Amino acid sequence: MPKMKTHKATKKRVRLTASGKVKHRGAGTSHLAVRMSSKRRRNLRGTRVLAEPPTRAIQDCLRGNSY
Repeated sequence: MPKMKTHKATKKRVRLTASGKVKHRGAGTSHLAVRMSSKRRRNLRGTRVLAEPPTRAIQDCLRGNSY
């Protein structure tokens, strides 16, 4: 049986920390930022840690397990 492949779309969007948490870019940062307040744009910069529930599924996608 061949190896399971990594889910490439997930790999492009998230990164795992050393402890296994999932870091991702916040939603709403790509375009149409002119209508947002400066405070909201500033708070959307950088990355944030994903909540616990979907973490296991994303780890499986990145490790090549079925999802």
